[in-house]
Amino acid sequence: MTTLAWTDNLVLSQPRLDTTHQEFVELLNAYGDALDRGEDALPAFHALLTHTEQHFAMEEDWMARCGFDPQNCHAGQHKMVLDVMREALRYATELKDREPLKILRTELAGWFPQHAEMMDAALVFTMQQVGFDPTTGECREPLAVASHGCGSSSCG
Repeated sequence: MTTLAWTDNLVLSQPRLDTTHQEFVELLNAYGDALDRGEDALPAFHALLTHTEQHFAMEEDWMARCGFDPQNCHAGQHKMVLDVMREALRYATELKDREPLKILRTELAGWFPQHAEMMDAALVFTMQQVGFDPTTGECREPLAVASHGCGSSSCG
């Protein structure tokens, strides 16, 4: 069973981010497959967590270079997701309770498309507006005033 299908709805037309997002989906599916087969899913979860940490760090670096306030809600959501993932891992390793890991599979599959379609799409839009090149890390016109929000119209 596929945990999350990669669809055109997840494509943001920013090649590096699209590749990173596709890798996230593949790792989430590999984790889900391990759960479905009844295998030890911890190695697959570790791979997903490591990727997610690097994925979010990349986005947050881009936000900083574009002029986002470090405490913006997009980065706050990243922190929340990583905290939950790390806590589920702690439950699995220290308390021998794997149930949070199983729940997290479904939660991540529901959360990710919304996050990508709203917050990441807003980041890509901002990157385009300020002329940010993710390859060089150069920003033609950083935001004049640091953005406290995520870039979406629903965030203040």
